[in-house]
Amino acid sequence: MTASELDTRYGRSPARRARTRAVAILAAIGVTVVVIAWVVWVGLLGPGASLETKDVGFETLSDTSVEVRWQLTAPAESDVTCAIKAVSEKHAVIGWKIVEVPASPETTRMLSETLRTSEPSVGGSVFRCWLV
Repeated sequence: MTASELDTRYGRSPARRARTRAVAILAAIGVTVVVIAWVVWVGLLGPGASLETKDVGFETLSDTSVEVRWQLTAPAESDVTCAIKAVSEKHAVIGWKIVEVPASPETTRMLSETLRTSEPSVGGSVFRCWLV
């Protein structure tokens, strides 16, 4: 058998090869467009403003209150809200407060807040902060 007879027998034709090649090229172009769009979305349009918090310390003032101190790094002139918590010996949350931090020209600030607790506290920390 010749090559052309085999091509005819198994349905291989120049038109089919061209169609397969076109589908492969279109699929490659589609994948390339998706990858480029993802890189732009994640790399260039990603979050521009970041928040960082660092627990500095705490002081148990009484059986029902604790002072929590933390450092906040946020974009200048941005309002931030932070959730502060106090914990017991068993690591249960026994005090919780949402603190609104007004905008400031400084990017890094030391903050403190007093929380009321339901029992004596053995720790206090900033749980999370977010831009308002």
